[in-house]
Amino acid sequence: MTGARGLGSPAVRRCAGSGARMFSQLEFDYLRSQPLGRLATVAPDGQPDNAAVGFRVADDGVITVQGLDMAATRKGRNVRAGHTRVAFLVDDLASVHPWQPRGIRVYGRAELRGEQGDPPHGGHLRIVPEVSWSWGLESDAVVDGAFRPTRTVHSTG
Repeated sequence: MTGARGLGSPAVRRCAGSGARMFSQLEFDYLRSQPLGRLATVAPDGQPDNAAVGFRVADDGVITVQGLDMAATRKGRNVRAGHTRVAFLVDDLASVHPWQPRGIRVYGRAELRGEQGDPPHGGHLRIVPEVSWSWGLESDAVVDGAFRPTRTVHSTG
């Protein structure tokens, strides 16, 4: 969508069928090179929460977020309460001069696996991507003054 903020229409990629990769190889490489992401969940009262988290990405694109007693954290409680829609973001600057932002934003569904106090870390969150946007990895993030991320619709079946 082109608008006052200079947002351009993103390129769209669809992943479907068994064995489909959730992310491009460059996106996998980028995600696996980053130590932290940010996970946004929503509490039962509607309050959004965003926190820095450690994560890993499996070959099928599923993102696992683990931490000390994850089931007891605000993130874990929000997902356990049925608020399974999440946003996950990993980004950085490839360069400041010139300005070169890059990153991946993922919308998906989270599932809490394990319970509070379970060894070794008290559970983990498993995030299945539904839609993602990446920028600055496979092409420039800004083209002709407009932000142009690559949008990927992920297979959920």
